[in-house]
This record gives sequence, C-alpha cells and structure tokens, in this order.
Amino acid sequence: MVFGIASSRNWRSVVPVEKGWSEDRKYRIETESGQALLLRLSDSAKLDEKRKEFGIITKYARTGITMSAPLEFGLCSGGEQVYMLLEWVEGRDLEEVMPELSPREQYALGREAGEILRRIHAIPISPEDVPRETKRAKKLRQLALYEESSLRIPGDEIAVRYVKENIDKIWQEKPAYLHGDFHPGNLIFTPGGSIGVIDFNRWEIGDPYEDFYKLESFGREVSVPYCVGQIDAYFDGSVPEDFWRALAVYVAHTALYSIKWAERFGQEEIDGMVRRCRAAFADYDGFRLTVPRWYREEYRQIGQ
Repeated sequence: MVFGIASSRNWRSVVPVEKGWSEDRKYRIETESGQALLLRLSDSAKLDEKRKEFGIITKYARTGITMSAPLEFGLCSGGEQVYMLLEWVEGRDLEEVMPELSPREQYALGREAGEILRRIHAIPISPEDVPRETKRAKKLRQLALYEESSLRIPGDEIAVRYVKENIDKIWQEKPAYLHGDFHPGNLIFTPGGSIGVIDFNRWEIGDPYEDFYKLESFGREVSVPYCVGQIDAYFDGSVPEDFWRALAVYVAHTALYSIKWAERFGQEEIDGMVRRCRAAFADYDGFRLTVPRWYREEYRQIGQ
C-alpha cells in the first residue's frame, strides 16, 4: 500500500504535484481503471483542521460546481500523516489558457467564475462556524508588520493611511463561506470549455467581498475582461458602492502586506509583489479612486 492507504491497492501511478503555495504535499493519482485523483498529505498535528476542511469542501461540492470534490479522508503513514483524496479536475490552468482566448471569451469565463463564487457564498452557514470577530484588527496588525519592516516602498504613505482611515468599510456584509484564494491560478479550463475550481485549503468564513481582492493581485495581469466579467456576473450587472469601497481597502492592505508576506520566499517573490503593489497604486490613482481604472465599460459591452 502507498502511504498505508487501503485504496492505494488500486492505484497505477503516483506523481508529485509541485505547483502551488500550500504546505500540503500533493500527488496526482491514476487508478487501475484510469480515473485521476488528487492526494493531499499533511502532518497528523493538523488532523482536526483537515477534518474540518474536508467537511467544508463537502458542502461546497453539494452546490454542483465542477471542483476537486472530496472522496476519502483519514490518517496514513502509520498515523504520522493526514490524507485527503479528491477528484482530479482535468484541464489546464485558466491563467495559462487566457492569453489564447478572445476578450469576449475571457469575459464569458469571468462571468462563469462570478456565478460560481455567488453559489459558494450562498451556502448556509452553521451557527457554530460564524466568527465572533471581524478581521479588521488582524488587517491592521498585518499592516503594522509591513510598516515596521525594511521592505517599505517609496510613496506608500497614502495607501497606509487609506487602510487605517477606511478599515470600517470591510466586514459590513453578512458572513459567507469563502474559497479564500479565488483567482485564475486556482481555476481549471476543462476540456469542455468550462471552469473547474481547485485548492480550497484556504477556505474561511468572512466578508464575501474579500474573495475578490485577488482580481487585483493576480487576475488583472492575466485578463482584465475576466475580472470585469466576474464582478458583473456576481452582482448581476449592478455593482453596489459599498463593494467598491470595501474592495479598495482590501486591495490597499494586500498591496502592502503581500510584500512583507513574500519575504520568506526570497527576493524574486518580493519583487513580484512590489510590481503588483505599484500596479494597484496606478489602478486606484494612489487610492483617490474607489473603482479601479481597469473596470471599463468597453469590457462590459463585449459580453452583450
């Protein structure tokens, strides 16, 4: 048996998956019948955390979206590791496919992503899962870590001030289940031309608007029409002002703190976050704007 997992008797191959930021070890499994699966392994100290994750993504799978749905969960490797066996979503990373598509096709995929996100956010929350506190204090603590670091960039004062003065704009919506890392790098373009969702290990319950800030961090550099489509579909074409105000705070915070966060991964990642930070400053005109410059009518019209 592989890793001491009983069902591995029916596995034909086990290939490591290197992509992603997760601490989990990941493998692509192919069974004797030709079915592809995803195996995630983590330390047994995370047993309770991973059991909760398995239960939550089971709820997500019940929405009917195409995703890495859960199949098996338990201890393996003599009790030293936790394993989670999931369905493998066949296809290519959406971020890789996007440049090959027309703006109209990119916008349509963005709309599909927005509809998927709306279905996730509509899942009823168990009362015991509702957070007792918002993440406002956490965001300010993270901002302070950036301010105290040696990684500060010139001209960041306006963004720092913007977050501090507008932090109450976030967490005004009813808490929802979040994907936690929703962007084209965690979406799969399936052979049928639709979207599959992967990597739910950063799930949480919180402000549904927080699931959008990675449009600025990772979405816009891949496809602006996609970003516009995701927002349009989620709000059915009528985007509320409180969304834009909250999103601007999330973007300002993340643009700065991500530089500090990337420190553990080396200079190349720091440079990438600095580049994204400067792009955010430009998109929001130094946070004098609440609606980013890339949200343009021309992209909304191509979908009509």
